[in-house]
Amino acid sequence: MYAEYYGFSDMPFRLTPDSRFFFASSEHSRALSHLVFGLAHQEGFVVVTGEVGAGKTMLLERLWERLDRGSYLIARIDTVQVRADDLLRLAAGGFGVEPAANKAALLRGVVEALHAGRAAGRRCLLVVDEVQALDLAALEELRMLSNLAEGGRSLLQAVLLGQPQFRQTLARPELDQLRQRVLASYHLGPLSQEETRAYVEHRLRAVGWRDRPLWEENTFKLVHQYTDGIPRRINRLCGRVLLHGAFERSDAISADMVQITASELQQDLAAPQSTSSASGDAGSDLADRIGALERIVARRERVFLRLFDLLADSGGGR
Repeated sequence: MYAEYYGFSDMPFRLTPDSRFFFASSEHSRALSHLVFGLAHQEGFVVVTGEVGAGKTMLLERLWERLDRGSYLIARIDTVQVRADDLLRLAAGGFGVEPAANKAALLRGVVEALHAGRAAGRRCLLVVDEVQALDLAALEELRMLSNLAEGGRSLLQAVLLGQPQFRQTLARPELDQLRQRVLASYHLGPLSQEETRAYVEHRLRAVGWRDRPLWEENTFKLVHQYTDGIPRRINRLCGRVLLHGAFERSDAISADMVQITASELQQDLAAPQSTSSASGDAGSDLADRIGALERIVARRERVFLRLFDLLADSGGGR
């Protein structure tokens, strides 16, 4: 809707990672350098952590663009709240190994697949996302796989992506052997206020933005304030702000629009309040919530009216 109104070639703030919109912030550039450095060693583990929505998957998509994909055999595991044996099955399937009756046979199949990849001149890479969900036994399974070698050279290298708590897990004494095999590690931090503005403008320009809508100067400070500089949060907020602007038929994005939209998002995602509050507090809270709900309903009534106007103008009502 808003892409058509503002003349964009695409939606600039999709939540799905798309390497076309990769923004080389200082954090993402350093993280990418650590990935490249780690992969150059052709063994061990490369670890990247970051908050939910920090851009870890986008970083990986950018890395794939820089690699000669024909030189790699890649197995990727995106859902990892599994036991050690299940992790081995997922890794085996990623390398094209057929299911086996027992673990020993499955492991033999993995080794054969890795040998075949090496013989064909391809490096075998295992990518594990959401690694913080793995238990210690599964992490030990990963370490054992990384020990597979031929002629003094490792047959498998692994990239581990996870949330910040994985760094605490990795520091546990039980994982000392795995930790010693980590060649490069980086924690992906948030964007600064200046980079938040550059990030928003970068994504807008990627879809043909030419200062319409014009973003007022103080809007970017508010975007950073409400999102803490986390890219996915920025995308969610800015997409809704642009929708707000399109419904209002505005050629400028104001601070009020950002504040209203951020407030609506907070209301949408707010957890229900406990019913065990004291009666006086509960009554006051209920009145506040009713007032807030009335304001949101009134706002959305205006939004629907704008939507019908836009559809009629575009011929959608015929």
